This record gives sequence, structure tokens and C-alpha cells, in this order.
Amino acid sequence: MILSLAAAAAMSSGSGSSLNSSSPLDPFDSSTSWILAEDPSNSSSEPILRTMTPDLQPASTTVAVQEVSPWDIALCVTGTLISCENALVIAVLFYTPTLRAPMFILIGSLAVADLLAGLGLILNFVFTYLVDSSVEFVTLLSVGLLISAFSASVLNILAITVDRYLSLYNALTYHTERTVTFTYVMVVFIWVSCLTLGLLPALGWNCLRDESTCSICRPVTKNNAVALAVTFLLVFALMMQLYLQICKIAFRHAQQIAVQHQFVAISTTKGVSTLSAILCAFGACWLPFAMYSIVADSSYPVIYTYATVLPATCCSVINPIIYAFRNPDIQKSLWMACCGCVPSNLSLRPRTSSDV
Repeated sequence: MILSLAAAAAMSSGSGSSLNSSSPLDPFDSSTSWILAEDPSNSSSEPILRTMTPDLQPASTTVAVQEVSPWDIALCVTGTLISCENALVIAVLFYTPTLRAPMFILIGSLAVADLLAGLGLILNFVFTYLVDSSVEFVTLLSVGLLISAFSASVLNILAITVDRYLSLYNALTYHTERTVTFTYVMVVFIWVSCLTLGLLPALGWNCLRDESTCSICRPVTKNNAVALAVTFLLVFALMMQLYLQICKIAFRHAQQIAVQHQFVAISTTKGVSTLSAILCAFGACWLPFAMYSIVADSSYPVIYTYATVLPATCCSVINPIIYAFRNPDIQKSLWMACCGCVPSNLSLRPRTSSDV
């Protein structure tokens, strides 16, 4: 009590508080007595304590509040939207036994990858603002999940492109057991590769011990980020080549069918436009982040990283719309699940090259 009152008096003396003294108060001055308990009639001791306590609170309690970045909020909202969309796709594929063709296996694998990516964005927000992010395990877990999920998403899109090419190039032998086996092998290879990539930071391939080697996405090293970006560019180039071959095959088929020449020509033109839109959307989402990962490092302003990461995550928002919700079979399943019926224009609609 003695030291508390002395500190309170010292703080309030400069601003003209309730103590009427013209000279500074010294708690160690022998001429001043601070032992209030010696005088039982001193009824002003409690009011002084109540008056001085609020003045002491700002100096004794300091609460560090971390400001929430609007970019992180946008990423968390994007992750929530991604999770909801792809959870719906997975539910439709799981509860519809007729959707077991190789194409739907790949669409389901893509939906799982995007679902994990959305959950990874949400967990990253939670770990950043609600959990102690200085713990290495939390950082490595969040980054590993995001690397695995987004890598699997990109590779599944490549696998869907390969499947579309094979369905046109080997149209007669496409619906065979060998194609189904090849599809399962391709899916297993994709997930084993992506899980391995996600484990690399936890196995020591990180920059937690040397911040100078960090990339724009800590704790991924600059060399690993460049390797991932170059791999993406190779995947994108391969997709462009496959889509070019798909367009050539579609136009060749249109020329061979003379009776339906006009109808098929219109349908093929629509299919080529759809494929071009798919490829442009994929490139617009991922190319800025890939190029920036090659040229930048952790010393660059973080706003540039956010500005390239956000469009890349939006690719997982577009994927269910492009590859799942546009598919007539999935549309029929959604109508049956929601309304118990199928619109007549959808049930009678012929399947065209724009659907693949």
C-alpha cells in the first residue's frame, strides 16, 4: 500500500490532483509518513485508493491487439465459398451411383483438392489471428496443406484435359476397363506427388532458420517456390498443346460428318470457344502468381503477394462451375436432389463437344 500510494501521488502531482502540495512528493522522504493504518480515524484512505486506481490502469495493463488485414479476410471468405461449392460437388458424385465414369472420378478428385484448399485458407486465417502463429508446427501444417491442395488442383485440371483428349482421340476404346484403371492410377500418382510436396517444408525444406532464403510465401524457400512456378508453367504449356489438339480433332470430326455438317460446325465452334475460355481463365488466375514467385522474394511488399495470391485462389471458385455444374449429368442429379424432377429442356438436350 505504501508504494502504491507513492506511485499514485507521483503520477497525479503534475496535473493538479486532489493532493494539495506545491512540492514533489518523495516516498523515501523521512518527513512524510504514508502509513495510513496508524490513524484509524483517517477515513479518506479508501477514497484516495478508488481515485488513484483508474490512473494506474493505463500504465500497468498493455493489451496487444493484432490488426486484421482485409486481404486475409478476403482469402478466408474465398476459402469458405470454395469449401461450400466443392462440398456440394462431392456430395452429388458420392450419392449418385451412375456418376462413376473416368471423367467423374477426375472431377471428384478435383473437388476434393479444391475443398482442401478452401479449408486450408480458413485454417490459415485461424492460425494467423486466433492461434500462436510463432509455433513452427502450426506454420508448417498450414503451408503444407495449402501446397498439397493447390498442387493437386492444378494437376487434376491437367488430368481432366488429358482425359478429354483421350475421349476424342480414342473414342472407340475410351469406355473400357483399361481407361478406368488408367484413371485411378493417374489420380493416385497425383495425390502421392502432391502430398510429398506438402511434406517438404516439414522435412526441413523451409526458411525458418534463415529468413534471407524465404520466398514470397513463408516458410517456403525461394528455390522451392521457383521450382513450383516453373513446373506450373510447364503444366500450362502442356494444357495449351492438348487443347489445341482437341480443337483439331473436333474440327476433323465436323468435316467427316457431312449430313450434320451445319449443326456440328456450330456445336464445334461453341466447344472451341468454351475451351478457350477455360484455358484463359486458368491462365489469368495462376500466371500472375507463378511469374511473381519467380522474380520476387520475402523482401518485396506483402501487398503484391496478396494481389497475386487472391486471383490464384479464385481458380478453385471457378473450377466447380466449369467442370461440374456445366455437366448435364451433374445438373440432372442436382435437379433431382433439390426438386425431385428434371427440366424437360435438360433431359432432351443432346450432348455436344462443348460439354467436354
